[in-house]
Amino acid sequence: MDSHKSERKIRILSRVGEKIKEEREKAGISQKALGKKLGVSDKYVNEVETGRKVPQENFIDRVAKLLKVDLNDISMIATDEGLMEERKQDKYVEKEQKNQPRILGKASDVWTDAFSSVLKKVNIYEYSLEKVLGERELPIYSNKVEGYPADKVLYIKISDNDMSGFRIMKGDIAFAHLVKDVNNGIFLVEEKEKRVIRQIKLIGNSRALLINNEGTVVTETVELNNINVIAKLERLEIAL
Repeated sequence: MDSHKSERKIRILSRVGEKIKEEREKAGISQKALGKKLGVSDKYVNEVETGRKVPQENFIDRVAKLLKVDLNDISMIATDEGLMEERKQDKYVEKEQKNQPRILGKASDVWTDAFSSVLKKVNIYEYSLEKVLGERELPIYSNKVEGYPADKVLYIKISDNDMSGFRIMKGDIAFAHLVKDVNNGIFLVEEKEKRVIRQIKLIGNSRALLINNEGTVVTETVELNNINVIAKLERLEIAL
């Protein structure tokens, strides 16, 4: 797709943002509330509504369903006058581009914005999941990040050396996803009102081993209904 057609698509999607804002305000829903329902930040909603972010089609479909409005034909709302003006602008841009030398390796702002819409900012938290310590940008595809629902992924900063025997050290950053079901693996769990990182091994329908290793393996048998499993750790970024 050439650049002027891409820019036309961006303008169309910008109208989508304006329509989303209009329908959201009619419904009396704040950007923060809409973002929470859709699993995105209020900042993302604002960027879509103001045309600074190019929304994915599945996001548009979910907004349409939530606000009960048809956004599929939004490209048809342009007036004839507006469409003619766009075409004139496109022809002008084409003419100017032909007269300008092409610079290899230079990315256009349009494509920069487009690529930013397929990246999700994943927050880094301490164990309470209340304080944000930073963020990482990861690719998002079909509303999933590394195969997990985009609204469930997070990073956890390791706060101690309880799991140093597993090479999980204080200061490391672990990619994780929120879970409810328990299986074998390494989890952020809450036991006795304290949140810790532990390996879990199921030993029955209602019991499990909690394992930590700070040079020496320590196991604790617990009833599953006495612990709260919060997130499962999938991989580690080691601090150097």
